[in-house]
Amino acid sequence: MHKVGFIYDDIFLKHETPEWHPETKERLVSIITTLKDSDLWEKLIHIKPRKAGYEDIALAHTNASIEKIKNFGVGYLDGDTYMSKDSLEASLYAAGAVIEAVDRCKNGEIDKAFCAVRPPGHHAEADRAMGFCIFNNIAVGARHAQKIGYKKVFIIDFDVHHGNGTQHIFEEDNTVFYFSTHQYPHYPGTGKESERGIGEGEGFTYNVTMRAGSGDKDYLHVYHDILPGLVKNFNPDIVLVSAGYDIRTEDSLSSIRISNEGIHGIVQNILASTDKPVIFALEGGYDLEALGESVKITIEEMLNI
Repeated sequence: MHKVGFIYDDIFLKHETPEWHPETKERLVSIITTLKDSDLWEKLIHIKPRKAGYEDIALAHTNASIEKIKNFGVGYLDGDTYMSKDSLEASLYAAGAVIEAVDRCKNGEIDKAFCAVRPPGHHAEADRAMGFCIFNNIAVGARHAQKIGYKKVFIIDFDVHHGNGTQHIFEEDNTVFYFSTHQYPHYPGTGKESERGIGEGEGFTYNVTMRAGSGDKDYLHVYHDILPGLVKNFNPDIVLVSAGYDIRTEDSLSSIRISNEGIHGIVQNILASTDKPVIFALEGGYDLEALGESVKITIEEMLNI
C-alpha cells in the first residue's frame, strides 16, 4: 500500500460564498464525511497545510494582482469569484497545501497526496482572480516543485472546465506540460485543440475537447490511449492533477456523463502512467454526494496502485 497524504484544514471552511454560489464549504464537509464513513480515513497520512507566503504566490502571479487581492476586502473579484473576510487566508493555505504536499513527496514521507482545498485554483490567471479561483494552487505548486529540484512537471486537468489560468501561466514553458480534458464549447471558452503552447512552449500544451454528452467510454479512450504516451515522452519528475469532479453525470454545471466507474478508470490510468510522485488538488465538483464518492474512489486508487 502506498504512502498517501491527505492535506486538509478547517480554514478552508471559512471561505464564505453567497447563498446562490455552488462553491460552498459543504463540498469539503461531504468529502470528509464520506472518507470518515469508509475504511480509508485511517489509511491516510493526515497532514496540515502550510500557509503560503506572498513570495510563494509570486512564483505564479504578478505582484499587482497579489496586492489587489491582499487589499480587496469583501465582495466580488469578478462576476462569480467572491472574497469574504477569511478568503485571503483560506487561499494562502490552499496554495500552501500543494506546496506542503510537494515537500513531503520530496523528503520521501509520502509518494502521493490529495489536497482537499478551497477555493479552487485553475481559472486564476497570473494577473487576476477568475471563475471561483483566487490563486492558482496547482501553478504555485508546480513552480515550488521546480524550485526544490523537480525540474519537469506534468499537469493533468480533468475538471469539466478548461484551466485557462494554468495553461496561460505555462504556455511558453517547455519544462511544464499542461494536459486538459474539458467540455467544449463551455466556460471559459479557452482550450481549443489547436492551442498547443507558444514559442519554446509549443508542443507542451495538449487539450482534448469533449462534447456535451461525452461519457465513460470517451474519457477512458483519452486517459488510456493518449495520456500515457504523452507522460512517457515528457518523462516528468512529478505529476500534479487538477481534480475537478464536475464531470459527473449528477453535476449541474456540466453536460458530461461520468460515473463512478469512469472516475476509477481516469484515476487508474493517471496513476499507472508514472512511477513518480502524484499530487491531486481539488478543483470543481458541485453535486455533494457525487463529489464525496468521487474523492473516495480517487483515494482508493491512490492507496492501491
